[in-house]
Amino acid sequence: MIKANEPSRAEWTVVCALDEIVPNTGVCCLVGQKQVAVFRLSDLQAEGNDRVYAIGNYDPFSRANVLSRGIVGDRGGRPKVASPIFKQSFDLETGACMDDETVSVPAYEARISDGIVEVQEPITRTLRAGNTPLLSEVHSA
Repeated sequence: MIKANEPSRAEWTVVCALDEIVPNTGVCCLVGQKQVAVFRLSDLQAEGNDRVYAIGNYDPFSRANVLSRGIVGDRGGRPKVASPIFKQSFDLETGACMDDETVSVPAYEARISDGIVEVQEPITRTLRAGNTPLLSEVHSA
């Protein structure tokens, strides 16, 4: 049983092979039922120095699922993507908008495992009236 103070469990979703993402670009994938933008940042001078990041694909400014098509780079050493529509930049590690601190998009854990890109999908439980043992556990914690 999960207690309210325990960290949430999560599972990893296979997205694609690393080689299917052109270095320093992004792709869109479904994680659960959410569109997620996955980015591969690579130092083209140093082979094997790839990093992957994942944020929600929905751009709250243009109200379109387009962030995976944005331009990647960095601002002050922080990896970011600029929306292809209105050019607001989002931090790839946190999902925070770098141009408007009141706006953010979801950020997901991402990793490369044996040449495969995976994104972590949180597992949540819906609390409902019929789930009395779980409800009593949450209220007692």
